[in-house]
Amino acid sequence: MIASSPALVAILAFNASNQLAVRKLGSKAGLPFTGTDLAMATARLESAFLTHTVPAEYFSADAGGRSYRVFFAQVSGTPVDREIDFESLDDLAAKPTSLAPSLAVLLNQLTPHLVEIPYLHLGENDFIYKFRPAQERNTAIYAQDAAADALYQSQLCTAIKALARLHERTATAPVTLDFGAVNYVIPSHFGFCLGVKNAIERAYETLAENPGKRVFMLSELIHNPFVNEDLLRRGLRYLQSDKGIPYTVNGGTGGSPVMLAEHGPHTPATPDPALWDTLTSDDIVIIPAFGATDEDKGRLVRKGIAVFHYDATCMLVEKVWKAARAYGRDGYTVVIHGKHEHEETKATFSNTRRHAHAVIVRNLEETRRLGELIASDDPAVRAKFYEFFAGRHTPGFDVAVHLDRVAVVNQTTLLMNETLGILEHLRAVYREKLGDAEAGRRVGGSGRRDTLCYATQVNQDALSRALAEPLDAAFVIGGKNSSNTYQLFRLCEEQLGRRAFFIQSEANICSAGSVEHYVYIGGGSGRTEARPLWPDTTEPRAPQRVLVTGGASCPDGIIQQVITRINSFFPLAQLRSVADVLHDLRG
Repeated sequence: MIASSPALVAILAFNASNQLAVRKLGSKAGLPFTGTDLAMATARLESAFLTHTVPAEYFSADAGGRSYRVFFAQVSGTPVDREIDFESLDDLAAKPTSLAPSLAVLLNQLTPHLVEIPYLHLGENDFIYKFRPAQERNTAIYAQDAAADALYQSQLCTAIKALARLHERTATAPVTLDFGAVNYVIPSHFGFCLGVKNAIERAYETLAENPGKRVFMLSELIHNPFVNEDLLRRGLRYLQSDKGIPYTVNGGTGGSPVMLAEHGPHTPATPDPALWDTLTSDDIVIIPAFGATDEDKGRLVRKGIAVFHYDATCMLVEKVWKAARAYGRDGYTVVIHGKHEHEETKATFSNTRRHAHAVIVRNLEETRRLGELIASDDPAVRAKFYEFFAGRHTPGFDVAVHLDRVAVVNQTTLLMNETLGILEHLRAVYREKLGDAEAGRRVGGSGRRDTLCYATQVNQDALSRALAEPLDAAFVIGGKNSSNTYQLFRLCEEQLGRRAFFIQSEANICSAGSVEHYVYIGGGSGRTEARPLWPDTTEPRAPQRVLVTGGASCPDGIIQQVITRINSFFPLAQLRSVADVLHDLRG
């Protein structure tokens, strides 16, 4: 019997643009860094690149009659060996006859690992993009011209934050702006969170640093149409809508994602390729704060486009991913509290399924449906899972196995109390079925709240304190598709009913008799309906007390413009000036 040959080691070396280093031998491309062991393969890698990450093993494969252990490494700089060149995975796949057999086989095995290639230099506990300290923030981008100044700047908001925002993570008492005929109650925390600031600054900086390149955003930067429109005006383009619908070359020209979503894609008589299909390794694609699915990241990697450098995923979203990974390693199925159509939940689900089985629940009602299935031992009852949660569970989900132990993570923009209610309901289901002791083992994350975004929570806490004040109306400002803004509106609606308004800007306040209030229906859709600002009369009564707040993607400038618009309904003689109000705030 002839002994089989020992496995060879192959190191696949990628640059920061996720292009693979290959050895060019005539018309063929082959593996440049192989050896009978890791030391030999590493020595060959180091003969070509002075700087590289520690090679990490990813998979094994048989190619050309030999077995290979395949390692990945990230390299930087120009290869010393002139026979080595970088090519994108798509370009290599497009010319199969020019590939050495061993390289061709290994390329076909890469798909499950593509999403990890951009981050080979990071440890698993590192974050892609940490929040910048205050002294490192690029505040100049918010005042680069008159348009930016009007959108982002507000003397009132700046003064409120200086007075009331004593700590970024702790809500304090609301601030009252006394304009005489009308008083505005403003929560201590409102508007942009750190994740949104990070993403916005990254987008403007990237445009400024790359004047000769095409710069794309994977989808809307944030859920605010005015911020997105300003970026479009400066040259940014979007690859797809917030629902993942690709934009085409002609359909995206001069059109915003909002406009395309409302009026449909461009359909010219001539072929109109998707922008995705026109991407090259020279293009830049920014990943928004919501994160991206593994599928979208994989497409970018294959095209040889830098991913890590332009990944603006909020670190609090990434914290959810890390929690889900930890739960998966501990043998839990992950229950994701989120809206399945939302970009963040899509990204969390995609990331989680690499580590655990998962199912998405929208609210407590759906959790009760899931609880009924967990409580039952009847296979026919449990089989209903696949119907009710169709499209919202991982492939291969087995209700007989994967509902034995669960742990909950959440879309970061939802209400904390709802997530905690879901967690407690699941504990109650297992407690009823298996007893107290066993319930503690079956539901993971007891007492943990680390997947709840503190920025979302502190905005909600601050709003709750403001809602304790006497109020005649409340305005919550944000994009129609902004989940965190809608949650703030729900809190206002619970207390004020039809005197609570969900608007996008001051333009929605048409008159004292008509406010264009957005009614969210569900599933990412809604409608606008006209409501009177003062339900009892068309004429405002003085003094009125109006709460105004903005979601995490609402710029300060729009908040002040809303105040200015409401002030316009009162006689000028009855109003105090902005200067006087600022004097009050600054003491």
